[in-house]
Amino acid sequence: MIATRRAVLPAAAGLLGAGLVSPPIQEAFAEAPPSRPKKPIYDEPRSTLIQPTPKSPSTMSLDTNSTSETPTNTPTSRLAAEIRRARLSLYDYAVVTEDRMDRYLTKAFDLETSFTKTVGSLAPPKESDEKLMPGVIYVLVAAMAGSIVSRNRNILVRAAVPLAAAVGMSWLVVPITSRNVGDLLWRYEQRSPFISQNHLRIRGAAEEAWTTARQTGEKVASVADQTVLTGRSTVEEWVKKGK
Repeated sequence: MIATRRAVLPAAAGLLGAGLVSPPIQEAFAEAPPSRPKKPIYDEPRSTLIQPTPKSPSTMSLDTNSTSETPTNTPTSRLAAEIRRARLSLYDYAVVTEDRMDRYLTKAFDLETSFTKTVGSLAPPKESDEKLMPGVIYVLVAAMAGSIVSRNRNILVRAAVPLAAAVGMSWLVVPITSRNVGDLLWRYEQRSPFISQNHLRIRGAAEEAWTTARQTGEKVASVADQTVLTGRSTVEEWVKKGK
């Protein structure tokens, strides 16, 4: 009996030591264990924020002045200013060019309209029997004949004779067109008082000379008629006396 106890005691002591050394047995759950909150890797924000202290108006004005005086002459700002200046210059040049082009086109259109109206005003009216085509040919032929006649004369005669022949023929074959051309030239001459006054003076002298020449011609014709009648009567008397 004593031997049996001595054999059981060491075995019980060994089991008790093994139980103390081995880890405790954990319970097995059917569901996953509850998740534990993870600790954040960043620091949590402070719950209390520092409120800025209000500034007085004088302090704000000083801050504004210091901010406005802060230099902004950076390469980017200089490049932006140069681009802005170039764009404004290009825009101004484009506007000036467009305005000049508009003025030139307007002047050209006005000149074209004025030329068309002027040429149309020179033509004879439709109710008249005047024809321009044969009349212009006659005027050119008269001018060529005048230049041929005066080819051996001095330069003044060579310039005056064809012009006089053309003007005379134009008043003869196309009188309405000649009058319209004369009125147009007179309107242009009125823009220069010197030319218009000289024209009036020359025209008055020419009309006076023409009137004097016509009166002289009429007197000469009447004297010639009287002379012829006197001679005729004298001859008739001689013939009667001879019979």
